[in-house]
Amino acid sequence: MDRIPFSVPFEMPQNACNAHLHIIDPAFPNDGKAAGQAGTLETYRVLADKLRLPRAVFVQAKPFGLDNACLLDAIEAFGADYARGIGVVNRTVSDQELERLHNGGVRGLRFSVWNPGNAVVSFEDCAPLSRRVKHLGWNMQLHMSAAQLVEYADVIRKLECRVVIDHMGRLDPALGVKDPAFPFIQEMIDRGSTWVKLSGPYLNSRTGEPWADATETAIAIAEFAPERVVWGSDFPHVTEAVKPEETALVETIPIWLPTEKARQLALTDNPRELYGFV
Repeated sequence: MDRIPFSVPFEMPQNACNAHLHIIDPAFPNDGKAAGQAGTLETYRVLADKLRLPRAVFVQAKPFGLDNACLLDAIEAFGADYARGIGVVNRTVSDQELERLHNGGVRGLRFSVWNPGNAVVSFEDCAPLSRRVKHLGWNMQLHMSAAQLVEYADVIRKLECRVVIDHMGRLDPALGVKDPAFPFIQEMIDRGSTWVKLSGPYLNSRTGEPWADATETAIAIAEFAPERVVWGSDFPHVTEAVKPEETALVETIPIWLPTEKARQLALTDNPRELYGFV
């Protein structure tokens, strides 16, 4: 971490937001895997300061299951004006708990079901929960494989709140935007209430760092819908045996978003609209 410089190779827009990362603090009750995946708020705060990313969207991590205590603590500690959260619940959650999460800064629910073997929730809960949180202005964040997006397209089209497609839709790296899921993503964006997270290039790459194939996908999505993309670093990179440097992720920004206007939208304006930053 000490190798990270105090400057970034472009002008970061004011109030820039890292719209996808996880805080994994083993001090909170977990499934036993948090210690091996740890990425604490204290560690991330140093990175955020150095990289000029004052706003953050913390996403509930799998080691905590349906217990959003670590998430709420991270939002409060980072600052309610600077942080929002994406929680994980199932259909048994009470309305009182949803209100409590909202008051704690949560603005959406994640359905990470691309790997059914370790999914915490069922996608079957997505539609009923979308109806229950619509009045809160929340989004349904879908971490699904490209094949799953196509399989469940009819359900996704009918979700009654905003939709966020995680990690660039997990398109087949061999196909990129030729993947059959890409036209569906474009269709959802054109419907007016769907955003895409430009994040996790290592999840969308066969070539490895600097992820040239994932970069082609990111650029295509950003060019298609500059007002419907947000950027995230995916700290602390739990899927990766060799963790990328945070600077390597930040250095994707001027490549994926080559103009000042594109960066202003993806890093500041779009997160403000999607997550309700003031």
